[in-house]
Amino acid sequence: MPTPEPAAARAEVVAQDPPLYRDPTAPLATRVADLLSRMTLREKVGQLNQRMYGWDAYRRTPDGGYELTDALRAETDRFEGLGALYGLMRADAWSGVDHTNGPGAHDSAALAELVQRHVVERSRLGIPALFVEEVPHGHMALDGTVLPVNLAVGATWDPALYERAAAHAAAELRARGGHVALVSALDIARDPRWGRTEECFGEDPHLAARLTEALVRGMQGTPADYFAPDKAPVVLKHFAGQGATVGGRNSAESELGWRELREIHLPAARAGTRAGAAAVMAAYNEVDGLPCAGNRALLTELLREEWGFEGLVMADGLAVDRLARITGDKLSAGALALNSGVDLSLWDEGFTHLEEAVERGIVQEAVLDAAVGRVLNLKFRLGLFERPYRTSELPSCEHGRALSADLARAAVTLLRNRGLVLPVPPTVSRIAVLGPQAATTAHQSGDYTAPQRPGTGSTVLEGLRRLAPAGTDIRYARGCALTGDDLSGVPEAVAAAAASDLAVLVLGGSSARTPETDFAANGAAIGAVSHMTCGEGADLAGLGLGRAQHALMDAVVATGTPTAVVLIQGRPHVVPDSAHALLTAWYPGPWGGDAIAEVLLGLAEPRGRLPVSVPRSVGQLPVHYNHKDTEYGGYVDESAEPLFGFGEGLTYTGFEYGAPRTDGRRVTVDVTNTGSRHGRSVVQVYLRRLVTDVWPRTLELCAFEGVELAPGETRTVTLRLDVELAGTRGAEIRVAGSSRAALTAVPLPLPVRA
Repeated sequence: MPTPEPAAARAEVVAQDPPLYRDPTAPLATRVADLLSRMTLREKVGQLNQRMYGWDAYRRTPDGGYELTDALRAETDRFEGLGALYGLMRADAWSGVDHTNGPGAHDSAALAELVQRHVVERSRLGIPALFVEEVPHGHMALDGTVLPVNLAVGATWDPALYERAAAHAAAELRARGGHVALVSALDIARDPRWGRTEECFGEDPHLAARLTEALVRGMQGTPADYFAPDKAPVVLKHFAGQGATVGGRNSAESELGWRELREIHLPAARAGTRAGAAAVMAAYNEVDGLPCAGNRALLTELLREEWGFEGLVMADGLAVDRLARITGDKLSAGALALNSGVDLSLWDEGFTHLEEAVERGIVQEAVLDAAVGRVLNLKFRLGLFERPYRTSELPSCEHGRALSADLARAAVTLLRNRGLVLPVPPTVSRIAVLGPQAATTAHQSGDYTAPQRPGTGSTVLEGLRRLAPAGTDIRYARGCALTGDDLSGVPEAVAAAAASDLAVLVLGGSSARTPETDFAANGAAIGAVSHMTCGEGADLAGLGLGRAQHALMDAVVATGTPTAVVLIQGRPHVVPDSAHALLTAWYPGPWGGDAIAEVLLGLAEPRGRLPVSVPRSVGQLPVHYNHKDTEYGGYVDESAEPLFGFGEGLTYTGFEYGAPRTDGRRVTVDVTNTGSRHGRSVVQVYLRRLVTDVWPRTLELCAFEGVELAPGETRTVTLRLDVELAGTRGAEIRVAGSSRAALTAVPLPLPVRA
């Protein structure tokens, strides 16, 4: 155990004026080392604790302002400062924060300054706190721009568009006084029964990697020593393998070998860290028997030593204390997490005992100092010692709304269009808009969404009424609720459909929480309200929409009126192959109603492609295109192939691909719009390994690019191949518009690189 620094020597160091760590021109490493040399063991431990729920730090005053709570004062007294504070601006049913008692867009910065002034004044060395906020699909705060969920972002196959949206979210966060963004990006959707499927970019590691890079570029900007005032360091979550939990059950075990982990679940994290991500969050699940928060092989040997990651590692909520099941008590649980590579806790008690752990020799002070140094480094990079309070202006809310609508529009995916009932032809003068999702925005935004002000957003019904040609008769009937067995509204819906030229049936699920939801200590739903069929803690055993919705669909289709089904959902549901047209919009955000209406009416083209495979039944699971290249036979009673495959999506025009060419590093292909409408094709390049050291996968996406073409236009598209061929002695590539089309596409041998 290191010898404690003599008090006289410490006093002499602290007495230096001005202290070196206050010099903004000094190198970051020098500033960190100087500040560390001045800190007591207690102060160091305080920097690694992130214990409070931020909404417990303040309360509204009668005059509409804010005051600090005794809970915040006690927390800052405990460690003579505050390392980080989670969720100061979080608003939702779990926190109990809404527009009556929480900070909005124009007073969040004042609240953040009030808390920060207290922290800095209470700290002997004037160390500011990190304000850590949830930004899953926009800043989860009152009046924050809500974006479509990650699964919808995955459906856009458009990293550039997502990068612009991520930049806006970061600017909102920083303008309101927040510093660090927690963003889901690393989970790969391998079982759609998992309630957090909506937080995944999809089932494919390459697609997720490209979108994770876009996220980091957008939120953090160009890698540099210091963050711009409108940029926010990103905590990528969850590291790693959380999307592969057994049975699709939240926080369950993951039966993963290291090869599966590296091939499927780590590429997005690798891409994000290479792009400069400031931090990652250790996941709840275990890998090879060890929970991620206590997995040294994952957090230190792979992340830090093999990848060279120098950023911060944060534990997920209460994950450190869970390690006591292995170690026997919370003190040793905290020691295990720190020694494994965790730098910053989240709500745990385990890290509060680190001072004693050092004194008992369970933790070396050098290990503690390294973790504290990473926390301080991030604070210096944010410029908090020079500018501890807000320094940027709020970006335009209209700009944020436009970006949200653009993402929603790009995510709408057309999967079936029998009889070409879409876009709605000019001969249609009567449209029945039906279903439990048709006239509400409450279920369009997914989990981790702050309460919205009345009138925010647009429903499908409102969008169609506003955008349909003048004189179109649009009638509405709800038909049924999202869940339950009440069929009393079905006759009204059937009558409306029978009297119309087209029925638009809007079905789906919901991740919306209400104050009636029961929550676990980490915020996961444990007693979901009746309408909640998705989200954290809302896992399903089946993938049907529910008895009432299926009955409504059967009854409407039986009228003989052409029917277009629109799904608003956070996971792929199993839907009967009976309607003429089928679209999925995922959770498109508040403005998704307009986006869906535009696509239905032909005012916008369907641009989305599936980021996940859609199963025929739950009995097929798991279903994903990049399975191992074995004898993938069918079942006696059902096909083993998905109903719709990864990468699929129809358009209102047609595309033709020429013969691809490659030099081994790039692939070039001519794409022609053969139809009569403008459209977007997504060129997808798949790798097929032929002879390898280990058993290969059937296909692996290795490049993609969207291309916009006018009718009759041909364009040459060149894509850089993202291919790792170690251990491969022969390979070919296939260029197609989906993974299923790639199976029969003409193969192009991939030459060995020099």
